[in-house]
Amino acid sequence: MKHATAIIPARGGSKGVPRKNLWRFNGKPLICWSIEAAQAAELVGPVVVSTDDVEIAEVSRATGAEVVMRPAAISSDAASSEDALLHTLENLDAPPDLTVFLQCTSPLTHGDDIDACIRTLIEAEADSAFTATESHLFLWKDKANAIGVNHDGAERRRRQDLETAYGENGAVYVMRTRGFLQSRHRFFGKTVISEMPPTRSWEIDSPDDIRIAQALAARSGGNHDGNAGVIAADEDRVSPGPFDTGPGDST
Repeated sequence: MKHATAIIPARGGSKGVPRKNLWRFNGKPLICWSIEAAQAAELVGPVVVSTDDVEIAEVSRATGAEVVMRPAAISSDAASSEDALLHTLENLDAPPDLTVFLQCTSPLTHGDDIDACIRTLIEAEADSAFTATESHLFLWKDKANAIGVNHDGAERRRRQDLETAYGENGAVYVMRTRGFLQSRHRFFGKTVISEMPPTRSWEIDSPDDIRIAQALAARSGGNHDGNAGVIAADEDRVSPGPFDTGPGDST
């Protein structure tokens, strides 16, 4: 029963790290890991990459994905992932029941993680779902006048006594397509969380992130342990400027 289409936004530019989606991780460009994870998921049918970049398009097709070329109007730093998803859906022959949004910056995602998020949405009769990890951090805001967000600093509690919270890991989002087309946002209606282990929840936003993700991949095994000692072969073409560590969307 494959009633879901996976869409992977992967533009060529970025104000922080240009062409990040082609960085090599354990011997393959980042985009390939997301495509192969989607292909390994039992509940996903077509896998489509949205890009404005010819090289990303070629790599994606060679890995077995369909490609929708994105116009410049929705390929700038101001463009959102939702823009890319909506444009892709508009260019498919028929909209799927479910849209699965994956990011190139989460190469540790397994096909099982994608299937689990889809099943979580279906079983909960939800409208949207996303992957996250359980968090027991003491959160604060305002560096100049620190205020506890999920706790009272004057009444220090044990970490295990904090209300359970979940940190969005940016790996998998699943939406009922009809509702997504109406809301034009990935979170709408009844939204549920599909929990992923921390060892598969690292996002790639800098060369250091690649080193950390490789260590996690080697620790967890699976299909990410080849060439674990090889850092991005083409890192020298990455801009040495500040890295874009905003919302994490690879768009």
